[in-house]
Amino acid sequence: MSTTLSRPPQMDSSIRRVAILFAGGPAPAANAVISTAAVSFLRNNIEVIGVLNGYSHLVEYAPDHPLEEGRDYIKITHKTLKRTRNSQGILIGTARANPGKMVSSPDHLKDPQRAAPLRTVYEALVSLKVDALISIGGDDTLKTANKFKLFQEQLPPGSHRIPVVHLPKTIDNDYSGIDFTFGYFTAVETLAEEVRNLLADAEANRAYFIAEAMGRSAGWLAYGVAIAGEASLVISVEDITGKYEKLEEAVDPKSGEKTVRRAMNIEEVVRRIVATMRVREEAEGKEFGVIVLAEGLAELLPYEHIEGVPRDEHGHIAVSQLNLSRLFSELVAKEYARQTGKKRKINGLPLGYESRCARPLAFDVMLGSQLGVGAYRALVEKRLDGVMVSTTGQLELLYVPFEKLVDPKTLVTVVRYIAPGSDFHRLARFLETYVNE
Repeated sequence: MSTTLSRPPQMDSSIRRVAILFAGGPAPAANAVISTAAVSFLRNNIEVIGVLNGYSHLVEYAPDHPLEEGRDYIKITHKTLKRTRNSQGILIGTARANPGKMVSSPDHLKDPQRAAPLRTVYEALVSLKVDALISIGGDDTLKTANKFKLFQEQLPPGSHRIPVVHLPKTIDNDYSGIDFTFGYFTAVETLAEEVRNLLADAEANRAYFIAEAMGRSAGWLAYGVAIAGEASLVISVEDITGKYEKLEEAVDPKSGEKTVRRAMNIEEVVRRIVATMRVREEAEGKEFGVIVLAEGLAELLPYEHIEGVPRDEHGHIAVSQLNLSRLFSELVAKEYARQTGKKRKINGLPLGYESRCARPLAFDVMLGSQLGVGAYRALVEKRLDGVMVSTTGQLELLYVPFEKLVDPKTLVTVVRYIAPGSDFHRLARFLETYVNE
């Protein structure tokens, strides 16, 4: 008998209650991931707990401070999930609490003090009678999921084990192990629409905008926005090579010791932006444009620009305190005036936050839904532990072991950069204003 229109069969599983948590920055289609994961378990008669605000409540757990429903977690039911797949925001909230921040090598897991936050998370989940954990988040959250798995491997034999599955999330799209992350295309379209609006404004005023796009480590978002938004030029960390980079002495923010770091040759980058402006003006008759910069360039600014700037508990520089777009708008305006003897209005503008909870596009809903279902299939159908759910091709599911994504010695993930010279990289170069170097 044909089964093409039959629902998936119910599966025998030792899992009776699963917890879902979301950590890090928001991303469009977050609720598609959460709701499809939840409904998959509910249809197999498995209870679903939504942990509120990432790890922030779990790390505060103590036997005399038990977790409370409504304050620290919610029970997700079919009624909770009424038309949520396409909704904006995050049903269970998010936060950046990092219970693995003191663990940077496997040996640290044997140190009770360093591993204490992970133990607290474990005990909090045990107190809720959780049998499996679904972690949704970026590469820092993936690192935490891996540390949580490794921590449990240190437990005495016979201890309750909570298998963990991770679902990759970032609008930056810089994840190893998956082609595109959910929310990326929605974020690109949201910010590309802003760039198109800025282009119209720039043309009307014979001006330029330098738009700073999110993308802390790699240029996927900046490049996507520039391509879809018809920007004049895009520059990201992948482009800081050759004459655009230099080595300089700096002070390591952790140890306080002097070190040599790779930095941006900011003068050459500024001259490259001005070259685009002059070609547009002198060869194409265009006295306007939009330049897109990836915010990750802030990490490569010369030390004089970042000295004393605070970092978060993941070690990331506080990009918002640098205002990269304003810095470049001032430097570019000065260099343009020096070269041409003319003034050109140049406005710096950061972009990004407005895209993180935008209404998701259909593709991101489809991708997010498949990842959510993939969490159920990984834990219940395939009985896996310590894997990241991924997709390839026409949303075919893959399950990538943590050890293929996280360095076993440093417990650090590998950033996926745009490969210089790749067809995606060359696409932007084909479409932007041509400048012969």
